[in-house]
Amino acid sequence: MIFVSRVAVVFAPGCEEVEGLSVVDVLRRMGVDTTMVGLENKQVPGAHGIELTCDTTLDDHLLDYDIVAFPGGRGGAEKLGANQQLADLMQKRNAAGKWDAAMCAAPTALAKYGLLDGCDYTCFPGFEKQISQVAKNAHFKEDITVVDVGHKIITSRGPATAWAFAYQIAEVLGLDTKQIKHEMLYDYLMTQK
Repeated sequence: MIFVSRVAVVFAPGCEEVEGLSVVDVLRRMGVDTTMVGLENKQVPGAHGIELTCDTTLDDHLLDYDIVAFPGGRGGAEKLGANQQLADLMQKRNAAGKWDAAMCAAPTALAKYGLLDGCDYTCFPGFEKQISQVAKNAHFKEDITVVDVGHKIITSRGPATAWAFAYQIAEVLGLDTKQIKHEMLYDYLMTQK
């Protein structure tokens, strides 16, 4: 995979704060230009009462990023899936062969846009039922993260898998995550029983 260096994380009201901020934190630590994009406003209320301040709001610049990532949270995912401007931009990104990522409940938004048709994916337990009603021939996996190279989609399960999701995004960008995993004690956690 070739090295790319611009990622946008889209935050909608009701998002899972830890899922979005984990991606921003890990990628910025690794030197990746990572932008927090508010779906409706720069100030975004998270699902657990944490007010997030984004760098910018949704516009056509979303087409310029190498990867666009969605954190989950039922409320946030519903808003992502219902936003027509975002749907149009994500469909254009997909047609241009760009990578996209979603975790927890947010793969439901990708399914509504038609981006999970025929795709291998994962999500928060139970949301695969909703996705199966919308996405044609999508293949649910129980893995912590799933990368579908053919569809250029990265997905993950939920809050506890947020770091794995962030590292997977970095690896798709062509970055070696061994050092950052060690620095953040992720490799230590993975060796404990």
